[in-house]
Amino acid sequence: MIDLDAIRARYPEADWYSFGDGAKLNREILALVRSGTKTVSCDAVANFIARGEALPQAGKIDIATDWLGAPQLAVRTVEVMQIPFDQMTAELIPPQAEFRDLDHWREGYRAYLTRAGVFAPNVIMLVERFEVVEDFCDDLLA
Repeated sequence: MIDLDAIRARYPEADWYSFGDGAKLNREILALVRSGTKTVSCDAVANFIARGEALPQAGKIDIATDWLGAPQLAVRTVEVMQIPFDQMTAELIPPQAEFRDLDHWREGYRAYLTRAGVFAPNVIMLVERFEVVEDFCDDLLA
């Protein structure tokens, strides 16, 4: 059983967030992060503002949850970059893990950002490089 009080005590400054914009995508992304395949994530700065969330900061540890809000992973932000959508580079696509190439990334993010109501060719994307510090589900599998 995941001990919420212990997690909050261990990471008192952590913000809690969910990957993706739906339960299915959240599960897929958590699996990629958990496997070490996904080490970069991004979203429009406008989405962080709309949700009232603080922007990720290098060195900070936050808690990634499942779609229902249960903690899954403690994740440390290693690097944060802000890049306009239309200037995203192909080198940043493979570590995001969900996309075949830059065109596939543009197609996926264009759809996501349009659903969120923030798409523009020059919308500023916050690109976060991260590492997993702790997997809270390891204990459940033992």
